[in-house]
Amino acid sequence: MTSTQARHTRRAVLQSAIDAGARCATADPDLWFRTDGEPQITWQARRAEAIRVCTGCPARAACEELALRDGDGNHRVDDMVRGGLSGSELAAARAIQAERLAAAVDADRDTEGRLLDDLAVELRTQATLNPDGHRNGGRLRQDENRAEQNLRIRALAAGIGQIRTARRARAGWGVAA
Repeated sequence: MTSTQARHTRRAVLQSAIDAGARCATADPDLWFRTDGEPQITWQARRAEAIRVCTGCPARAACEELALRDGDGNHRVDDMVRGGLSGSELAAARAIQAERLAAAVDADRDTEGRLLDDLAVELRTQATLNPDGHRNGGRLRQDENRAEQNLRIRALAAGIGQIRTARRARAGWGVAA
């Protein structure tokens, strides 16, 4: 995932990307946080190691985006690394991107948007299921299974269509193309 893609991705998907492939998952969790009273020279070495681990991580962009949305980092205190950035770097990036981050956080809270995402996932799941699998009952039952699956797919697609149409209308798009 690139930084641009991460900026346009919802929180749940970002977290899933981190959970699925972050390099830090197998590293010592203390590596990313400065301990109380830790000498600056010791922290600088550990911070450099943490940033090295983050470099090239497939989940780095997602991790950075979540850190920015979560408000991680502080201008005055150098005490963490997240997404390959120090706490002060995160704070500076957050200040520059404040307007975009506020919109992203609002979108993450968007329950209608989450419902739309959930319906899309369920639609993809239903579309990939084999209605004939693991069921006995002959040809008639298989036809019934397919018909039931098709009804579920149509209902999910209709729900997605209704939500999208309503959102477009509220956004001033008028009639959807």
